[in-house]
Amino acid sequence: MHILIVDDEQLQRDLLQGFLNKQGFYVESAANGRQALKLFMDRPFDLVLLDHRMPDMNGDEVLEKIKATNPLIRAIMITAFGAVDTAVRVMQLGADDFLEKPVDLEELLTKIRALEEEILIQDDAGKVEETISLDQLPVRMVGNSKGMREVLSIIARAAPAPWTVLIRGETGTGKELVARLLHLLSPKKDGPFIELNCAAVPEALFESELFGHEKGAFTGADNRRRGVFEQASGGTLLLDEIGELPRAMQPKLLRALQESTITRVGGERELAVDVRIVAATNRDLRKMVEKGRFREDLYFRLNVIEVEIPPLCKRKEDIGPLVDFFLEKFDASADFDSRALHQLTKYNFPGNVRELEHIIQRTITLARSSTIGLRDLPPEVRNYRGREICTDLNQRLAEVERQMLLDALESNDWIQTRAAESLGISERVLRYKMDKAGISKKQH
Repeated sequence: MHILIVDDEQLQRDLLQGFLNKQGFYVESAANGRQALKLFMDRPFDLVLLDHRMPDMNGDEVLEKIKATNPLIRAIMITAFGAVDTAVRVMQLGADDFLEKPVDLEELLTKIRALEEEILIQDDAGKVEETISLDQLPVRMVGNSKGMREVLSIIARAAPAPWTVLIRGETGTGKELVARLLHLLSPKKDGPFIELNCAAVPEALFESELFGHEKGAFTGADNRRRGVFEQASGGTLLLDEIGELPRAMQPKLLRALQESTITRVGGERELAVDVRIVAATNRDLRKMVEKGRFREDLYFRLNVIEVEIPPLCKRKEDIGPLVDFFLEKFDASADFDSRALHQLTKYNFPGNVRELEHIIQRTITLARSSTIGLRDLPPEVRNYRGREICTDLNQRLAEVERQMLLDALESNDWIQTRAAESLGISERVLRYKMDKAGISKKQH
């Protein structure tokens, strides 16, 4: 990680640079704003540590110029003790965090490590998105929220490995989509992708569905049949709703996973299978283990790598991009006005992305004009006044910022230069924040 320290006090610069060099970071320093801007134009920095009070130009000015050049740069502002108003202002300008003097070095290191992890996650997500774009894969993960970037980051690192993956998430969050993406980014992408919904298989037929059967193995077995393990050999097998797997079948599945062999029902010969297993569930398997309803050894065998998909109510900044995606998917010429989109964002979506998709389908079908307003939304959305019980502080702040951006844009007829001026930020920072919040004029 390449860090730039900007501070007019040499003792402070030397202290911070020495400490961060010992932590393995590549660090350069500048004694004033002008020197910092020159270094920033000459070098690729990931993070800027910026003193707020400097003689030639203050930290606000330096931060604004840096953000105008590269809105993606990370920044931590160092402020005087107790300067709350300053801290609020620098966060509005685009600083990721702030520290009060005297600087607590351990606190600084914790903040830098967190930002470093975010940058790595963003890079991983970008690689996945680039691969999807280049290969034109038949799946698309929509969303730029922190939660979805973390999901894409795990996918990027897990896909090339042969290990079993457990996907957890509420109904409608896109577990099958994640499984398909893992397959399509894996070395087995040219092999089959087979899905078995464990909740839809009668218990008496489960073993046959998994491993196949020989002719005459049981009444009605008129022919030999391959199970999903054989069908998926050379590719990926998704065991959806794995929490519904009957207790009696769990040791047999465990053996197949451990040995990479199966035996058809009624057969005697073991068959080797080369298959990557992905399991998905909306249930808490750990609690099922505690209650004796799911084998602990099978749980650990399935949970080598875990991907947890956040519910839509915890990544509401993705709603705008998802609305655009579904409008494009259904070839709809309609647009949501700002009030309708705001109400849609307030709704808590117990059915997650699948419910949003169905709401879009219903709304564009029944709307009386190409501009969708509040009256066109389904009653459960239009009349929703409930509390957003799964929203955390960061999510609430993101929603407040998104609404501020919308208000400024609408009050200035979507002229971005005027909107940026009214918010006290540069036009480039405004465009960056609009993209991050999923705001585009065509939505409105």
